[in-house]
Amino acid sequence: MHWLQSLDTALFHFINSSLANPFFDWLMPRLSGNGVPWLSAVFIAAPVIFYFGRARMRLCLLFMFVVVALGGAFVIDPIKDSSSRPRPFVVLKDARLFGAIGKGYVPPMANGELPPNVNRHSMPSAHSANWFALATVGFFFYRRNAWILFLIAAGVAFSRVYNGVHYPTDVLAGAILGSGYAIAFMLGAQMVWNFFGQKIFPAWHEQLPNLLHPVSRITHPASAKSEIEWVRLGNLLIALALIGRWLYLASGIVNLSGDEAYQWLWSKHLALSYYSKSPGIAYLQWIGTSLFGDTEFGVRFFSPLLAAVMSWLLLRFMAREIGGRAAFVLLLMTFAAPLLVVGSVLMTVDPPLVLFWMWSVIVGWRAIQADGKTRDWIMAGITLGLGFLFKYTAALQLLCWAMFFCLQPGARHHLKKIGPWLALGIFALCTLPVIIWNAQHHWTTVDHVLGDAGKNGTWRPTLDYFWEFIGAEAGLLNPIFFIAALWAMWGAWQRRAEKPLWFFLLCMSAPVFFGHWLFSLHSRVLPNWIAAAVPPMFCLTVAFWSESKFRLKPWLTVAMLLGLVASIFMHDSRLIGRVFGQPLPGDADPAHRSVGWRETAQLVETERVRFDTNAFIIADHYSTTGLYSFYNPPARAAAATAKPLVYCLDSDEPMNQFFFWNEYNYRQHRHGENAIYVIRLDPYPLEKNWLWKWLQHEPIHFREIPARRSVPPRLADEFESVTDLGIREIKIRDGRIFQRVQVFSCTHLK
Repeated sequence: MHWLQSLDTALFHFINSSLANPFFDWLMPRLSGNGVPWLSAVFIAAPVIFYFGRARMRLCLLFMFVVVALGGAFVIDPIKDSSSRPRPFVVLKDARLFGAIGKGYVPPMANGELPPNVNRHSMPSAHSANWFALATVGFFFYRRNAWILFLIAAGVAFSRVYNGVHYPTDVLAGAILGSGYAIAFMLGAQMVWNFFGQKIFPAWHEQLPNLLHPVSRITHPASAKSEIEWVRLGNLLIALALIGRWLYLASGIVNLSGDEAYQWLWSKHLALSYYSKSPGIAYLQWIGTSLFGDTEFGVRFFSPLLAAVMSWLLLRFMAREIGGRAAFVLLLMTFAAPLLVVGSVLMTVDPPLVLFWMWSVIVGWRAIQADGKTRDWIMAGITLGLGFLFKYTAALQLLCWAMFFCLQPGARHHLKKIGPWLALGIFALCTLPVIIWNAQHHWTTVDHVLGDAGKNGTWRPTLDYFWEFIGAEAGLLNPIFFIAALWAMWGAWQRRAEKPLWFFLLCMSAPVFFGHWLFSLHSRVLPNWIAAAVPPMFCLTVAFWSESKFRLKPWLTVAMLLGLVASIFMHDSRLIGRVFGQPLPGDADPAHRSVGWRETAQLVETERVRFDTNAFIIADHYSTTGLYSFYNPPARAAAATAKPLVYCLDSDEPMNQFFFWNEYNYRQHRHGENAIYVIRLDPYPLEKNWLWKWLQHEPIHFREIPARRSVPPRLADEFESVTDLGIREIKIRDGRIFQRVQVFSCTHLK
């Protein structure tokens, strides 16, 4: 094999050095992705193709996306990770390096080691594999014109060698692998379609028997069978999404958020209610961790399941009321709205609230029909009550019902029946655990909620939070969906007499949405506070769209593309670095709050053991108390015991749930012992033009370096001495700083 390696090196030098010229020095980095021309082309071409393209072109684009995504994840990345072949610029000192690729892949450091953000493996070339896979898919659909794609693929493969980041055999292996798995996928897709298509989607299979040679346009009109098949496709998508999300959670790409870890501690101390939330989330996490252990998967197991149940309810509801195709569009919207995407992964109080709110809306609509049954009202009360047991916002649906009955005279006759009052009684029963707990704890939750509502502040009308609310909701709901929803709500109000379903959905969403919007004139409103209103808003939007005379298809296509791309980046922000040639600064990464906590907890534990193996840990916030408890193995083992290892900074008044747990009173149980106090520092502010510099692959600096923090006077009085041990920066494996903490040693608790 030595002769092959020598030949490979000789060919590399020939392409990298002997063929060097100014034109290639300019062109080849761009073929490799410098300046991201291919990404821009995809963003422009995809919506155009889906709107103007024929069936053949749409299928071709869809298969290209799937083949590249699956091939990279299951073929190229595993081979690259297991490969031990270093890149040529690392081994060959005379290798020439170009463009942004050169800035991303730097030579070894002075000690001979590679920086942590360098991709060390050269075999095979992912660029080459991706482009030859694309060209191969294109060949199946457009045999005569596919040579253009193969020419581009060859140019990209050549550029990888010319730029000094791959050997010729790397790009050859990538080309063979990419073409190979593309062929296997295309033939396999046709076999699956032949077998399952005739059984599950017979109407579609009749119109499109051959995926590789589709007709130019489907001319058969929509039929009842076709509408049913949209629902079947939706069910298949829901099942695949559920499995995919569970696999994603099992991968451990993102750590728990602060609220998830805090509420995980609640699950170790089950009660009728808690300081700031209803008890449901603690019991749900208790079930998940009982089944799968105290792991990220155990904590978050139910979140994808709740999202799947909600999607299934939405699909069935809209298919029955509007049609199968509209129901499938609604399903896609839930995958393209970042707020709902986050709720399908993180296990906070919002996913169960959103599910039970929408479930109550659906059964409530069934209850007010002419053939509505008392059992429908009972189910509405149960689901609404369950929603309250997760988040108090569920009680706002009573206001929504009041608005509906006030403004819809034809529905008031239901108030003369027992059904609505049974529902109200069941809801009242569900509030008893919260009421009993608060009566036993001096109504502390009431004070807390009123405090969040600005009880202790002086009201000065301001537009600062008003515009902040609009911007946040537009981004988290998808800007196009946000505008379309406002438009649909206005349309529903205008046609409230002739469109009872529209008006009902308006009543089940508008009070929550516009109520918080108006409240933003008083105080800051967190974007997730309107989460319960989003599914009925989207149902109304799709119902309104289905009868609109405007050409909405191009806008819908763009919205879906933007939302799906944003969702992909939200699931793994490292993909941003792959697409743009370098990762975002850790302080600006959208996953900043959920990355690096395992490493942070390990660092804090190291500092504790170094100072005193018998010392305990004090965190400055309830969220970091939960995170250090979860990601520090000794602390996790002691979380359910009478002597935990991690405590939250104490107070004389209830500020969080730890105030009510006697075992977390470290002054009572840790007298005379030493401790480590940890402050989590906020991200450092980047210079104003950092984004432009990042796009240009230029060094980014901080606008300022915040001064060190001092310990609270209360803590200083509790110990004989407190020493600042300094700031620690937590880097993840690609070298970026995601968390910063300031550590103090505290000697002898008085």
